[in-house]
Amino acid sequence: MPLARKQQISLSDTPYYHCVSRCVRRAYLCGEDKLTGKNYEHRRQWVEDRLLFLTTVFAIEVCAFAVMSNHTHVVLHVNSEKAKFWTDKEIAMRWHKLHKGTLLSQTFTGKQAPMLTEAELITLRSTLAVYRSRLADISWFMRELNEPIARHANHEDNCTGHFWEGRFKSQALLDEHALAACMVYVDLNPIRAKIASTPESSEHTSVKRRIHDFKNGNQPSTLMPFVGSPTQPQPLGLMFDLIEYLKLVDLSGRIITPNKRGAIDIAASPILQRLGLDKQMWQDMFLAFETTFSVAAGQSSTLKRYKRKRRQKSSAG
Repeated sequence: MPLARKQQISLSDTPYYHCVSRCVRRAYLCGEDKLTGKNYEHRRQWVEDRLLFLTTVFAIEVCAFAVMSNHTHVVLHVNSEKAKFWTDKEIAMRWHKLHKGTLLSQTFTGKQAPMLTEAELITLRSTLAVYRSRLADISWFMRELNEPIARHANHEDNCTGHFWEGRFKSQALLDEHALAACMVYVDLNPIRAKIASTPESSEHTSVKRRIHDFKNGNQPSTLMPFVGSPTQPQPLGLMFDLIEYLKLVDLSGRIITPNKRGAIDIAASPILQRLGLDKQMWQDMFLAFETTFSVAAGQSSTLKRYKRKRRQKSSAG
């Protein structure tokens, strides 16, 4: 029996999650429908723009993403501590980027906010507590990503009904091994689908955006940065080296052929050595990431601990 959504996403186990949304209709999310000849390629930009916009609103960072013809992949990091330190006014203003809010929240953020009564303040604080919780919630993040895209696509297609296949699928990434494997898996989706030949030509992916900014000496402000393994205090980020990660993606992509999903050459990849992976372990995690893992991903030891905690929580409930 599948785990309930509230059990699949447990920040006490990990803040990292891989989320997948798939289209339910025959018509593509993006790309060209060979049956009708219609081209939906422009919708890729809808998804990418909306996804990266949401990182400026939520306390959730994007580690990796790929917008495919009929599904999307995102690897997310929930920064719940960030949301705790936002002021009430900042919470309200962030929420207003997505929705109108309430009359009280609009009044609270106005240029000349009037004095509120005690009853109004109690109601406002209760409302802002709900907004604060939502701004660090993956389900709300995915909802705010998918619903506008569905409405826009339905309007363009002049139809109604479901656009996405139920709720999104989520996988908990329990350790650095799973996080690295999943990010590479996501970044190489276009190459495996034969719609791109190299990472730098993979449109609407995080790896292309990282490569573009890296050439200019920067890291994308809308993606979670790579900080390596710093000895000095650094901003929160991915504990990998950006250059070595790009080498890893490139090496993984070179080995993929039309007749084989690929293999990893561990001898040529320093990041794998740092993570303590052997060749077979990495192949198992990367080549069949979605089929190998269900609601969580990690090494066997971390998976066992995770499943044991899930069983304990389930029996306690």
